[in-house]
Amino acid sequence: MTIAVDSPEAGSSAPDFPVFDVDNHLYETEDALTRHLPAAHRDLFRFVELNGRKKLVVRSLLTEYIPNPTFEVVARPGSHMAFYASENTEGKSLRELAGKPMRTVPAFREPAARLALMDEQGLDTCLMFPTLASLIEERLRDDPKLTDVAIHAFNEWLHDDWTYDYQGRIFATPIITPTTPEAGIRELETVLGRGAKVVLMRPAPVTGSRGPRSPFLPEFDPFWARVQESGVIVALHASDSGYQEYLNTWEGRDGEFVAFKPKTFAYVADGGRSIQDTLASAICHGMLDRFPRVRLVSVENGGSWVGVLAKNLELTYKKMPQEFQTHPLELLRRNVWINPFWEDSLDGLIGLMGTDRVCFGSDYPHAEGLAEPLSFLDRITDLPPADVERIMSTNLADLLGVTRSAPAAGKA
Repeated sequence: MTIAVDSPEAGSSAPDFPVFDVDNHLYETEDALTRHLPAAHRDLFRFVELNGRKKLVVRSLLTEYIPNPTFEVVARPGSHMAFYASENTEGKSLRELAGKPMRTVPAFREPAARLALMDEQGLDTCLMFPTLASLIEERLRDDPKLTDVAIHAFNEWLHDDWTYDYQGRIFATPIITPTTPEAGIRELETVLGRGAKVVLMRPAPVTGSRGPRSPFLPEFDPFWARVQESGVIVALHASDSGYQEYLNTWEGRDGEFVAFKPKTFAYVADGGRSIQDTLASAICHGMLDRFPRVRLVSVENGGSWVGVLAKNLELTYKKMPQEFQTHPLELLRRNVWINPFWEDSLDGLIGLMGTDRVCFGSDYPHAEGLAEPLSFLDRITDLPPADVERIMSTNLADLLGVTRSAPAAGKA
């Protein structure tokens, strides 16, 4: 089921090792946020018709975070590649670049169909992230108990439709947000009991009864102790991290973050800010010292920010070494794996982290991702074959603790 798209990238031949993709996405069904909501909260998420199109209302506020939240039609995979490759010489909008949308196909909604598509694409294994669900926490941040209800309901839907471990090849990522350590542990135990190997946390403060705060402060240690004990991977996937509020203060306006409507100031000012702050907190607030076996994977945040974070950590250590139990760069390299954007240069990232901490991710089938996942191989032809295999396969396989099989039957 090849999905055609006008793209600056051509597909690449399948390699002689199984490919592990750290960043795939599903498109939620219309009842994903509501199917398992308790009756008392049945109106928390509602679809309404506006000018002939369905829009999502969260509590009483209409959100434009995802322009088409039903995903009945979507942009073709990779249709924004020219923009992200810095090849948008005609200055087209993302809508113009996307061209004619496509009807959502079963492979975007169902694991069996997705597995068949993965075989065609030459992908052996992937992590599967939600799309619409990334709006939940920011829009409920003033109500931690309601956040817990909404997250649990979504995770129930995710397990219904995808499971958390589909045939040992598709690992869907239930959301964990420790509004309190107890709430985080309760939801974590539920998803672990159903086979979750990876959980999703947004790179942002968590909402609690006393307001937002870092989830890496000592008060959350019981939660991280359980994470470490379980061995579950924590994926810090790009999300609505709430940074739009700070960008708005510079532009003197209100409003939410809206995907697919980039603005010049935000693009320059935000680049990697939320994931930098998240990992700086995990290191500077000591969580990674207290729980040295916790594994954090940064997904769809890119890799160009790593040099900035590393420089700031190094300078801070030189000024205040007594404040660190372990050199902060040692923690970064020991506990963190990075999924760069497909358009990133890998030279600096590999120099800082090593090839054993870099993971390939296609962001398929999103418009900003790769139209053909294996085309990423064409971007790393200058690397030694052993490094290519680490990035495209071994690193994620080792994280998941799975045995690599023969390559999937991809396109030749």
